[in-house]
Amino acid sequence: MERWDRLAASFIEEYAARGVAEQTVEQMGRELDLCGSWLRRRRARPNLEALAKDVDLLSRYVKSRNMFRSKSTLSSHLSKLRQFGAYLVREQVWSQNPFKWMKGPRLDPRSPLPKRIGKRELDRMFAAAAAHRFPYQRHLTVVVLSLLYGTGMRRGELAQLDVSDWCSDEGLLQVDGRKTGWERTVAAPTVVWRYLESYLPVRHNVLERHGCPREPALLVNARGRRISLTSLSLLVHRCAKRAGIKLGSVHQFRHTCASDLLEMGRSLPEVKEYLGHRVIGTTVRYVHLSSPQRRAAVELHPVNTWLSSGEEVAA
Repeated sequence: MERWDRLAASFIEEYAARGVAEQTVEQMGRELDLCGSWLRRRRARPNLEALAKDVDLLSRYVKSRNMFRSKSTLSSHLSKLRQFGAYLVREQVWSQNPFKWMKGPRLDPRSPLPKRIGKRELDRMFAAAAAHRFPYQRHLTVVVLSLLYGTGMRRGELAQLDVSDWCSDEGLLQVDGRKTGWERTVAAPTVVWRYLESYLPVRHNVLERHGCPREPALLVNARGRRISLTSLSLLVHRCAKRAGIKLGSVHQFRHTCASDLLEMGRSLPEVKEYLGHRVIGTTVRYVHLSSPQRRAAVELHPVNTWLSSGEEVAA
């Protein structure tokens, strides 16, 4: 199984060369390390070449990886293994890719409606962020919440922002486009603009204190290093907990931003470009009607006329 490690390292180099996000490359490497470690612990250590035909053994690993995990996570595990299996076939180590024929979990083709954060919940979260007892964490949390809701950026896009991506003269942010394949420029709302400008001097003081003034990251932790995806999520979820809000995921801010923009009258193409969607069908999922709008639409339904006529006939 020593060849497994060498081939896995070679595959990771090729995988990273495609321009995949660093976090995704780390997840791929972690998955291959786990699989290799599991195989090495078998009493009869399997031969790498013969492993392609030992479908039962590989199925046992996949099953052990899939306990107590969501369907999307299971599909992600299997997808990573399939990619590595295809690589081993290209390298002529395997004659076939056994992972290719393994069935993933059955996923519901009906996408769930995006969950929206209400105005009261947003107000409580911002209030909780502004009441943080540590000054730097207070500034960081407020600017993170304002960027998530005000620009609708993805969590990964937010973590990848550099100071050079912020144009303070025009209030524009250059957003990394690794997921969609292209970069986009986002205009920061006035409030977000002010929060960012007030955060930058505090950030500079933290970097000076820790001896890393040249750190390029826009959002840094209390030690002056680029904030990780995990730390970013913890920051938001802890704020939600202090505010007494049950938050499903950080992505809900993106859903809320899109829904509110559409509700305020922005067109679908405008919101599509603002959020960086590849296809407008993704943006359509964010079309939400607030209660007053829904009631107004129902009042205009033709069935009301028919019911009125029926009531007159009944009378």
